[in-house]
Amino acid sequence: MTKKRIAFVTDSTAFLTEELRNHPDIYVVPIVVISDGKEYEDGIDLSSDQLYEIIRNEKQVPKTSQPSAGRFKDLYDQLKEKYDSAIAIHVSNKLSGTISSSKTGKDHSGFDVEMVDSYSLSYAITALLQKGIELAEEGLDNKQIAEELRGLAKKSRNLILLGSLEQLYKGGRMSGAQFLLGNFLKIKPILSIDTNGELGLIERIRSEKKATSKVVNLFKEAYESKKIKQLGIMHGNAINKAMEMKELIEAEISGLPIEIGEISSSLAVHAGEGTLGLFWNEE
Repeated sequence: MTKKRIAFVTDSTAFLTEELRNHPDIYVVPIVVISDGKEYEDGIDLSSDQLYEIIRNEKQVPKTSQPSAGRFKDLYDQLKEKYDSAIAIHVSNKLSGTISSSKTGKDHSGFDVEMVDSYSLSYAITALLQKGIELAEEGLDNKQIAEELRGLAKKSRNLILLGSLEQLYKGGRMSGAQFLLGNFLKIKPILSIDTNGELGLIERIRSEKKATSKVVNLFKEAYESKKIKQLGIMHGNAINKAMEMKELIEAEISGLPIEIGEISSSLAVHAGEGTLGLFWNEE
């Protein structure tokens, strides 16, 4: 059997377009979601609807865990029978240990895999997969492609508007007093993952309307100062909010391709229902 050249491996924090979901050379290893002592594989045996039901009704927020190194080893053992090499593109190492598990699995398998830290998640990984496939079709090998993608990852930008403070409170990241005060004042935090892959606070805005307007203005400033070819708007069970954000941006910027998608269950555990995330690359 003649081997294919390059496989692409990612994790379930990535947003996959229909084209990527159907691509024969893309493989997804699921993040583990833990609730009430039970383990679920993100996107396989836990739907987003089931997760939001858990989030709404359980006192304790579900937890997430990176896939095991053994899970990655098993995949890489299978892939080396079919492919010459692979490229693994994963969620930021500052947000998850997934890339570490993937590397350990690769080392135990002995397969030729290039690791790429996205320094982000969701639609940022989408862009890297799309570019990687394009470069593979041009004939570049996995090391050349990985080097290109590492540079592209550093050009990724994002803005995240949290949907609810309750998730932070339930998860122990906010005191009861902070939660009550934040809810009373209708505080909406705007966050961003920086170029080192770390999540930080940009601003706290009073009222969702003002926070949404702020996010649109921040993106418009980025668009006017840098070359941006596409935008991804990811949402946590909030398609109407995502569509409204798209319309607001289109009113300010015409002709920009905008993709709308849902964040994965493993991301919803931390971000919460109603969250919006904007992802783009500055070129």
